[in-house]
Amino acid sequence: MAAPDSDTPARIRLIVLFGGRSAEHDVSCVSARHILAAVDPGRYEVEPIGITRDGRWVHAEQARTALAGSDDAMPDRLEAVGPEVQPLPTLASSAPTVVLPVLHGPMGEDGTVQGLLELAGVPYVGAGVLASALCMDKVACKDHLASHGLPQCAYRWITVDDEIIRHPDGDRVQLLAEVDAAIDELGLPMFVKPANMGSSIGISRATTADEVATAIELAATYDREVILEEEVVGREIEIAVLGNEDPETSVAGEIVPGADFYDFADKYDDGADLLIPAPLTDDELAELQRLAIGAYRACKVEGMARVDFFFEDGSRNTAHSRGWLINEINTMPGFTPISMYPKMWQASSLEYASLIDRLVGLALQRHARQLRHNRTDH
Repeated sequence: MAAPDSDTPARIRLIVLFGGRSAEHDVSCVSARHILAAVDPGRYEVEPIGITRDGRWVHAEQARTALAGSDDAMPDRLEAVGPEVQPLPTLASSAPTVVLPVLHGPMGEDGTVQGLLELAGVPYVGAGVLASALCMDKVACKDHLASHGLPQCAYRWITVDDEIIRHPDGDRVQLLAEVDAAIDELGLPMFVKPANMGSSIGISRATTADEVATAIELAATYDREVILEEEVVGREIEIAVLGNEDPETSVAGEIVPGADFYDFADKYDDGADLLIPAPLTDDELAELQRLAIGAYRACKVEGMARVDFFFEDGSRNTAHSRGWLINEINTMPGFTPISMYPKMWQASSLEYASLIDRLVGLALQRHARQLRHNRTDH
């Protein structure tokens, strides 16, 4: 594993942006707490900025006070509470500034905040506008990966507006007709998800026609775009990717869910068993790494991502042995103590604080590269 970039300034103003206007607000607050506790105060002047659920930016006074004390003084999670500030003036500074947007889900991980940071001309950690938006939208991402010939499970999608359901071609369809068609194509059980959401929020495993209908209604409360997927009988394996032009992969991690699937409680209440490194042969791991980097490059991701897979090796059902199937690409994975992304890098000999250094270095590297391609005359 390479060392942090040598051209990283000695001391950086690091704005840790957390909270946000999505159902993943609380997850972000926990992730940010652990980032603040891990960063080296000798390298970074840390400035915690919270975004409230209604979109206001605030100086997180509680977190700022805790930073001045011991690690024991740090609360279990940060709160987006404090004096309100204006985004653009807050980002402006004469000192070297990097923003670490620890924002999960819509209005944070989907290119919206990344666009603001581009307009402000500030280096930031993670994927750019296009990759963030593409990977946040499960439908767009799956369509894009399919165009690159990358393997996935079967899926279909609809839009739901005021109980009006439309197919991708714009034609209206009755709910029960869509349920019947989805069952014919995907079988049961199936998964129903909001297209733009993470942390397994709004996801249902439906085993009957009635459950599919109810699951569509639930998913539509989180996003107007709803995706329906076949259930894959296989192992759930993830891998972390880090880098810009030359991305690297960590060891793999396997999730053994404690529930019917890897739901919110499993992810954040320690309900699942996490096997790191995942028990894979050298050939299996090499193929996983190849596909993960292929998906990362196809979606033009930079900085970092966690790429989630299903592995149909026939061990759970001999009738299902398609091998690796890409499930999702997460451009801002969780950073809680039990989150897979930092745990997989830790198992790859890259500790939490050094991982943050690498991410900051990659942000500065990409920003410097962009400045070399900013000609505006003709």
